[in-house]
Amino acid sequence: MTPLTMASDRIGPAAPAPPRSSARNPTRSAGVLADPRVRLAAGTVAVLATAVAARRNRVSRCEATAFRAVNGLPDSLYPPAWVIMQLGTLGAAPASAGAAWLAGDRELAGRLLAGGAATWALSKVVKRMVRRPRPAILLPGTRRRGPDAAGLGYPSGHAGVAIALGAAALPRLGPATRILTLTAIPAVGLTRVYVGAHLPLDIAGGAALGLAIDAALALAHGWARSAGSAGSPANGRMRPGMGGPVTTAGWPDRPVWGAGLSPGT
Repeated sequence: MTPLTMASDRIGPAAPAPPRSSARNPTRSAGVLADPRVRLAAGTVAVLATAVAARRNRVSRCEATAFRAVNGLPDSLYPPAWVIMQLGTLGAAPASAGAAWLAGDRELAGRLLAGGAATWALSKVVKRMVRRPRPAILLPGTRRRGPDAAGLGYPSGHAGVAIALGAAALPRLGPATRILTLTAIPAVGLTRVYVGAHLPLDIAGGAALGLAIDAALALAHGWARSAGSAGSPANGRMRPGMGGPVTTAGWPDRPVWGAGLSPGT
């Protein structure tokens, strides 16, 4: 027996290579979704698509079925639903911005205030353009709870504000607070359907509007930081000791924080 054969016997047969997974890299997919350019494009396309559908002032069978499934839930759910709805009001923007300010994150505070207020204001403009009525006019038998919602239906300002605040805050939140926020964001839209204020298409349009506005703010902030860095060599983006790199979301890397008005923000 030769030395080569003896070495081969000691080593044994080579282990089979693990099969390659056909699934996409989740980290890469998350990076794509974190790009504000992708969010801006997706939000804009969704707003245009839902606005065109809403202008017909007709409710599809699928939308009516989804609406009645939520709107027909028991009346006893109204008190907690009312609390959740407040997370999508105009007042949620300064409230969450104040929480971020107290936590020491002034940049996030500005983005929350600007994103929430801009989404609320632009939703009023889009309402006048699309002019879709409230569910009670389009669907007989709609159950209305609480004060009657005035004005037009599409898009939902509550859903838009909740998305704009949530998208801005999520990268800065800890794991537990992030889960709570991801739960509260869609709950705001569902409560608006539950009280009879909006149809599902209104919620989708409002959420898309909030996503697009937050992405636009993130891009604007990233461009402003790039311009400032280019004009001041002493404040380079990657210079050691001057802070972390700017993330794809348009904000510098910072430690996460979990305090403040987290649900829906």
